[in-house]
Amino acid sequence: MFRPKLPTMPQPTGRITPPAVVIEPTTITQGTPVPPPVPVAPVPARPTVQLTPGTALALVGGGTAVVLVVGVVLVSMLLAVAITATSVAVCAVVLRSLLASQNRR
Repeated sequence: MFRPKLPTMPQPTGRITPPAVVIEPTTITQGTPVPPPVPVAPVPARPTVQLTPGTALALVGGGTAVVLVVGVVLVSMLLAVAITATSVAVCAVVLRSLLASQNRR
């Protein structure tokens, strides 16, 4: 019952011979020579980015703003979790006291 039944492989009915492979020689013909590639003009280098004091100050200010916004979001999420945990704890204490007072009566 628990032994798997293996399928039987069908046996070939006739004589099996591999297909005949015919290899025909090919002739190599000389083609026209390929001209050498034309040299491509070099691409001019990109100009380097130059930071002026104003743009550097703007970048520092933008980075500071991003860090402050991310910090505020993370702290607010932590505060929301803390408030939720406190409210669940208060509900648990109230339910425990209600159930304990009900068992005393």
